[in-house]
Amino acid sequence: MKRRYSPSYNLRLRKFVDSIVAWGPPGLFVLAILDSAGIPLPGGVDALLILLSAASPAQAALCAGLAIAGSLIGCMFLYWVARRGGEAYLARHTESERGKKVRAWFQHYGLLTVFISALSPVFMPTKLFVICAGALGVRPMPFFLTVLAARVPRYIALAYLGSQMGDHAGAYIKSHAWHIFGVLVVVFLLLFAAVKFVDARKAAAHPH
Repeated sequence: MKRRYSPSYNLRLRKFVDSIVAWGPPGLFVLAILDSAGIPLPGGVDALLILLSAASPAQAALCAGLAIAGSLIGCMFLYWVARRGGEAYLARHTESERGKKVRAWFQHYGLLTVFISALSPVFMPTKLFVICAGALGVRPMPFFLTVLAARVPRYIALAYLGSQMGDHAGAYIKSHAWHIFGVLVVVFLLLFAAVKFVDARKAAAHPH
């Protein structure tokens, strides 16, 4: 069941996020940690990264690096919490129908779900896929490298768009959401096919 927050809680959270945003690039780093650690925040890392890159194109690369680092820290924190909590922790977060589907997708496609959701600027349930990875025993290094491989191109691209297009970058992404989704589907299918091909080659090389 989706948790609901009181208006007073949302107001305090909004003020908290606004204070972080006012810090500039260091605030982006903190926001990326909190967001990837699973804390629901109004606004978002993507929007702030674009805003800061638009305001100061010379700092776009720095902002992208801070967003990447913060996201990695937050994802690894959530991963380890889920790993320690195990199946019981996973069950609490996937009891809804949507959660059950996310868990089934992860069990079928593995880290590809983490990669695509972490890469996409279009909303996807990254938090639940990270929880699945931790609770179901995915090894730390493959998980870390998967998140890194997804966040680097995502945040570099967003910083570049912000530095080049300014305030229009967000509108550009929204207007091309379906195109982005289509590209992600193609990338997912290609990677899935590659994984299956490698698995088949390994099975052929080492028959039981």
